[in-house]
Amino acid sequence: MSTATVELPLEQLINLEKIKKKKINIAIFGHGNVGSHLVNQIISSKEEISRRRDLELNIFAIANSKTVLLQQNGLTKNWIEEKIESGKEYNPEEVISFAKSNNLQNLILVDNTADSGFVQNYSAFVENGFHLVSSNKIANTLDLGFYKELRQKLTSKKRQYLYETNVGAGLPLIDTIKLLHLSGENITRIRGVFSGSLSYIFNTFSEEDRSFSSVLKSAIDKGFTEPDPREDLCGNDVGRKLLILARELDLHNEFADISIQNLIPKDLRSVSKEEFLTRVQELDVPFQIKKKNQAKDCVFRYVADLHGDLSKETGALLDVSLVSVPKNSMLGALKGSDSIFEIYTENYGDNPIVIQGAGAGAAVTARGVFGDILRISDKEN
Repeated sequence: MSTATVELPLEQLINLEKIKKKKINIAIFGHGNVGSHLVNQIISSKEEISRRRDLELNIFAIANSKTVLLQQNGLTKNWIEEKIESGKEYNPEEVISFAKSNNLQNLILVDNTADSGFVQNYSAFVENGFHLVSSNKIANTLDLGFYKELRQKLTSKKRQYLYETNVGAGLPLIDTIKLLHLSGENITRIRGVFSGSLSYIFNTFSEEDRSFSSVLKSAIDKGFTEPDPREDLCGNDVGRKLLILARELDLHNEFADISIQNLIPKDLRSVSKEEFLTRVQELDVPFQIKKKNQAKDCVFRYVADLHGDLSKETGALLDVSLVSVPKNSMLGALKGSDSIFEIYTENYGDNPIVIQGAGAGAAVTARGVFGDILRISDKEN
């Protein structure tokens, strides 16, 4: 008895390699420094990730505050030109509708904006099946009611929300604190230098014979500060980071609870950025007096400190201030624009867990966001 072999047309052959790959569909909002680095990192790593992890990363939407580019089959390396040519005005609901109409699964929303308004869309995205990844700190520092309501929504929809880059850029800080807290390790204090820009400014000012305005201008030129450096010097960004860590410990604090030392003289706080930059020398005398009066072998550090009775929901004290510390201490030995975080616990006593490294920079932050995307991707069906 003979058997016949039936040959199917090539287009009907099953591509087993394609079947087994898990496709992750990503919508990215914000493509400034961090966002553009992230898009380019994903595109340049796609083939390697596909080979090593059986994952297909597909950026189907890229948006800023004005326009969006929607591509069912994903962005290419020419995405900037394509968005200029084909981007259109939009509202966030159109991105959700696009994902639905094209039956896109394994959805992740990435927020690289600094927009307080955009975070109000998080709930709608979660409701429609999106996980959340964010370098935007705002959602975690709004009022406690919003904070809790979002987490209840995430739980009910079985979605994840990762934001490792909110504090420490690419350093594994938030995850470490979460694991310690969930395992029952009583954290008694968290202290450190949370700002890479202020780290550079005060490391340099403490070690070199230069005026404060000269150091600040160097920091601006190197891109360490915000375009208006008062956003760094006012301390609010450090305060938000401290509040995020407090809430990871289930502490019921609001931003108004934080004591923040504003380093900007009162008469320079409300002037234009341009006027501030022309009058920045007015900072020199007060900072030079501080430097002259500090103890020998000490240096300045702008320190965030979460302390008090952290076992009680309302027992914490949150302080952000300029302090003088010994050069040979962990904080005093900090170099460059590094950040450092000391985590004190009951079991470790006076010997803190220390996490230190590059705590700023667009590429570093983007890499941390990329890591959060991959962590969610690994858990998707």
